[in-house]
Amino acid sequence: MASDNRPGVTAVICAYTEKRWQQTRAALESALRQEPPPAEVLLVVDHNAELADRARREFTSASVLENAGTQGLSGARNTGLKAATQPVTTFLDDDAEARPGWLKHLVAPYSSPDVVATGGSVHPRWPATRPPWLPPEFDWVVGCSYRGLPETTGQVRNPIGANMSMRTDLALEVGGFDESVGRVGANTRGCEETELSIRLTASRAGSVILYVPAAAVDHHVAPERLTFSYFLRRCWHEGMSKADVVRLSGAAAGLQRERRQTAVVIPVALLRELRNLATGHVSAAARIVAMVAGLTAASAGYFSGRTSQRIR
Repeated sequence: MASDNRPGVTAVICAYTEKRWQQTRAALESALRQEPPPAEVLLVVDHNAELADRARREFTSASVLENAGTQGLSGARNTGLKAATQPVTTFLDDDAEARPGWLKHLVAPYSSPDVVATGGSVHPRWPATRPPWLPPEFDWVVGCSYRGLPETTGQVRNPIGANMSMRTDLALEVGGFDESVGRVGANTRGCEETELSIRLTASRAGSVILYVPAAAVDHHVAPERLTFSYFLRRCWHEGMSKADVVRLSGAAAGLQRERRQTAVVIPVALLRELRNLATGHVSAAARIVAMVAGLTAASAGYFSGRTSQRIR
């Protein structure tokens, strides 16, 4: 329900596997505990009939839908968008938990008609401790906020998919999520929210997308995502996904944030770690290797994707 000047909200959580059952339950409960709560909560199950049946039996406080589109996160999100009855639709990952105040802060910017989407901060919940070799500039590898994003509310090209919202009618008007882009099951592709965000802001002159750090969620990081092989694979697939975005949206918008991250944020981080190494912090060497390897893998994935597109 809407409160004061806040628009009504449909909260959408997409799930695909019973392996995350407890996390999915926690995600739903965290959305329902918000003050004020969303007008409706939709759990969209991605082509898993057994999971959908179990969810209908046990999650009586949410409406359970099955992905009516192409298998994958984009199709599931489109199913949620089309079913939403409220002016704003939020998306929360099935392995994330919203903190108190999440929904209030995420929706507050819609008091301005220029705001077409918002995104909040995503904090890693490590299975044990943070890997010492993982640079904070690469926390996007595990689906979390990374160094280089605004530290206060500010304009961004796109939100992080684990924690975002958008104007429902406008998102549908521009075509929703492109189902040829993004994650299917446990693969490491992405960028479906990036491509849609570019279309959202292009559809209205003067429109903006805001990153709101106060709208915070905690994102469970699975142990299998903490290996260096996963890190390299995720960086490669991010490059491949960016090639898809550039194909659909052009390089100017498709690589806007990546250019700044590569030209400004990463060089500063390398200098920081070189200073750390010089003062005896041995783990800095591993972070330097990770940054160089990550950039190389992402660049290789991007050029591989662009080459495949040209051949096709």
